[in-house]
Amino acid sequence: MTETTTPITPAPITPDLLTVPRRLPADGPVNLVGLTRAALRDALIAAGTPERQAGMRTGQIWQWIYHWGVRDFAAMTNLARDYRGFLAERFAIVLPEVVTRQVSADGTRKYLLRIAGGHEVETVYIPEENRGTLCVSSQVGCTLTCSFCHTGTQKLVRNLTAGEIVGQVMLVRDDLGEWPVPGAPKDETRLVSNLVLMGMGEPLYNFDNVRDAMKVVMDGEGLSLSRRRITLSTSGVVPEIARAAEEIGCLLAVSFHATTDAVRDRLVPINKRWNIATLLGALRDYPRLSNSERITFEYVMLDGVNDSDEDARRLVRLIAGIPAKINLIPFNEWPGAPYRRSDRARIEAFAEIIFKAGYASPIRTPRGEDIMAACGQLKSATERARKPARAIAAEAGL
Repeated sequence: MTETTTPITPAPITPDLLTVPRRLPADGPVNLVGLTRAALRDALIAAGTPERQAGMRTGQIWQWIYHWGVRDFAAMTNLARDYRGFLAERFAIVLPEVVTRQVSADGTRKYLLRIAGGHEVETVYIPEENRGTLCVSSQVGCTLTCSFCHTGTQKLVRNLTAGEIVGQVMLVRDDLGEWPVPGAPKDETRLVSNLVLMGMGEPLYNFDNVRDAMKVVMDGEGLSLSRRRITLSTSGVVPEIARAAEEIGCLLAVSFHATTDAVRDRLVPINKRWNIATLLGALRDYPRLSNSERITFEYVMLDGVNDSDEDARRLVRLIAGIPAKINLIPFNEWPGAPYRRSDRARIEAFAEIIFKAGYASPIRTPRGEDIMAACGQLKSATERARKPARAIAAEAGL
């Protein structure tokens, strides 16, 4: 593993964890990471665990993996020695491989991870005063080609498995030293207190794996993140929005970014399939179906494109009746980007119109820009060749 940092003293990744094999051959042991409780129980039974014992064994193994962060079956000391050997022969506890780890001047950490098949994804940890937010990826690349997003310039390679999604959380907890220590005083501090599915990919195009991963993450006897601490960000895959409310129930953020179909078609091409009116119709039911308080509308501020006073007033009219807040995101520029960031005065004027209409309108502080870890900047090392600026501009319709 290589590491590039600005001068900062990072929490080290525990050396013994780095020696654990990170990938399995296709015909090798079954990886337990990412299996739901029901799937773990079924796997134990299929391997030969007596059905009458399977529930108890599932609970024991679950706590070792997700509460204590243990990767070695031999260390699961409340299991009989013979059963530990049985598990080691048939199963494994495998995470993605950390390729590089960068630390920004503001403390943001970006991890390049290698997964099965040699593909790479990026994960970002953002420390704040009273919380730490982890931004996880759900796909290698992205199919949506949003013209302002660096990740969107990389074609979709494949969906991540539930284990590869959960593995991102576990690896960052490794790096932060956040696993509890047996016998030590209980520490309620959560360094990874919030999780956002805002990394590479569209989570609702990988629904089953995202749902199963969140079941693992939300389980109270393991990683134990409340559904109100998890936010799923979508560009507007309308058919899956109600399903997400019912089967996951976490908070929802929508990459909105425009107030007319003409502009949103250009910025977020999925709008050509499900336009603004259709998307808003699906969003109106989400808070009720998921028991969520409100929906977050993500709105990237692009100079001269979507940042006028009229855009702000139109946005307020569009979302009327939806419990919402609007996150205003100064555009995070990247090499070859076809847009410019709106200036601060323009963003503040936009925010003031929304605030006076009764909606929270925080302006997001860009984080990790010096390591290309800010919102919209993630791009896997699997595709380092840059498109010419003129080609990107042509795709954006400029």
